[in-house]
This record gives sequence, C-alpha cells and structure tokens, in this order.
Amino acid sequence: GSHADECPLQLNPQRVVVKYGGSVSVDCSPSVPHKGMGWVSSEGPVPMTRDSLITWRVSELREWGIVPSCFINYNKTQCIVDLPVTIYKTPDSVSISTVNHNGPMMERNQYELQCDVLNVAPVQYLTVNWYKGQTLVDQTNFTDTIKTPVSKTSKLLIRPDRADDGAQYWCEAKLELGEEGPQPPPTAPSETLNVEVYYKPKHSSSTETIIKTKEVSLNCTVKANPAPTYSWQSEHLRETISSSVLLTSTLSSGTYNCTATNSQGSDFKEFILKSTGSRPTFWNVLIFSQLLVASIIVT
Repeated sequence: GSHADECPLQLNPQRVVVKYGGSVSVDCSPSVPHKGMGWVSSEGPVPMTRDSLITWRVSELREWGIVPSCFINYNKTQCIVDLPVTIYKTPDSVSISTVNHNGPMMERNQYELQCDVLNVAPVQYLTVNWYKGQTLVDQTNFTDTIKTPVSKTSKLLIRPDRADDGAQYWCEAKLELGEEGPQPPPTAPSETLNVEVYYKPKHSSSTETIIKTKEVSLNCTVKANPAPTYSWQSEHLRETISSSVLLTSTLSSGTYNCTATNSQGSDFKEFILKSTGSRPTFWNVLIFSQLLVASIIVT
C-alpha cells in the first residue's frame, strides 16, 4: 500500500494510551471517495465497509503488543495507517530497603538504599524518584523497550551525618506517558525508611566562662546518639558527678572539666567559674552618702 504519510485517512485520536484491561475507542475517516475501508487488528477488527467513518473499539484491551491498522481502498490501490497504542500497568508494589545493613548507621559511613518496583509497564516511561523528606534527591530512568510488565531496581548511595538522624527516605515510581496519558501521571510511593544515625558528642565551644550567681549552672548537655554519659573533674569536687548540669551556688570558683562520652567517641569542655566580686550594697551606699554630707557640713 501507499506510505502512511500520503494515506488519505485521519485517526482520532492519533495515538492512544490505555491502562491494561481498559477500554479504547478510535475513529478512522477518509478524505477521499473509496471502495472500502476497515480496521485490521487482533482485537476488535472492523470488516471492510463503504461507510465514511469506522471505529475501532475494544472494551477490555489485554494484548500488550497490539498494532491496529486502518486501511482504505481507492484509485486501484490500498493504503494503511497504523495506530500507536501504549498499554500501561502501574506497579504491583514499590518498596525501599537498605542493602546489606541492619540497624543504626554510623556518621560519615556510606550506605546503599534500594527501591524495588514490581511488575510495571512499559518500563521505558518509568522514572524512579528518590526523596529525603519532601526533597527530591535523585532520579533513575530506564531505556528498555519491552512492552510487557517487568520488575526494576534503583539504588541510591548516601553518606549520612548527624543532621540525618531521624531522616525519612522514600522512593516513588512514576509513569510519564505523555500528553495522551493520564494527567497527572500515575505514581506509586514506597513506605518511608526512617534512618537512625549514631554520632559522637560535639560541644559548640570548648571553653566557657561563667560568673557565679544563684541562678546560673554549668551545663555540659550535648546532643549525641546514643545518649552520652558525663563525668566531671575539678580540684573543688570531692565526689564523682555524672549529671550533665552543676549548680554554681554550691561550687567554689575555679576550673571544672566535663567529658561527654558515648560509643562513637567523647568530647571535652572546660568551664571557668568566677565569683561576682564585692559589690556595694544599698546600705553601704547610704552610709557613705551620709558620711560625705556630714564631712561637707563640718568643713
């Protein structure tokens, strides 16, 4: 037959995207008089007719590689136009896991996450999106042209730090099927993977100077995972103290050293406690003022 570009047939729509097992309907109409036209298809064929519009219709499309064609006989020749059909299937499941690792992750070590997408088609339109919380961190695309459902795996390398403790990673399978496809594109998310990160204590400063008052304390509390233990050293302490906070009202002026420790390491902080010094009280000021006035009068 003649080349499709020269064939006087119009398909409406010119391309179809249909979910596996879904219904489809496409019209074929000629732009010239003809002696017969029809649809050739393994499902829903339309016998040759003299009508001016014929419809290919299937109520439940289940043949993955189907290529329906509308043909026309005119001017002692025949030409054919193929209808591009994309049959899609959303995944049976999307799951996320850690590769060869269980339990907490160690700060600055590298780990591999895996996203498994089960039975999706067509895979050439599949994108796997990786998220940390609500932030997109990576994408994986596939070039396979197979039309039937397949399972695919995407992997993500991460190197967590202390800020990632409690972070939630998840992945999403997305079928981007073009303008003719469903809008918005079908998506299937995984469950979230909660990341626990072990990291050592780390104070914001190594030294702190404190002026002694009744309300002030020496606070060695620091974030770490697992939770740290504390120990204090000072020539002014007569007993071992494991609390993270010391009240200055019970302490002498001097230097106090605190060490916070967990399974990942330790961190040291020095506190310098200074006394408030002698300050004039109200009565001191009053007596001094009276003496000054008396001195002036005598003079």
